Amino acid sequence: MAPQVKLYALSTCIHCKNTKAYLDQCGNAYECVFVDQLEGEERKKIIEEVKKLNPAVSFPTMVINGEVIVGFNKDKIDKALGK
Repeated sequence: MAPQVKLYALSTCIHCKNTKAYLDQCGNAYECVFVDQLEGEERKKIIEEVKKLNPAVSFPTMVINGEVIVGFNKDKIDKALGK
């Protein structure tokens, strides 16, 4: 079964761009939410979601099969993806 991957990112963040590019390279399907492009209630809701996963609310924050990874860390991403 393919890993469940959700990425919370900022469209202007280089680490987020690198993480997204790496996930593309890995060939895994993933959901990406650009938090800085959301507005109003939707934005508040997503920020609350990120806060539960990563109290510092820093980006990128991603969840792979329930494991939270903060920042761009290839080793942690590979491990979580089961590589």
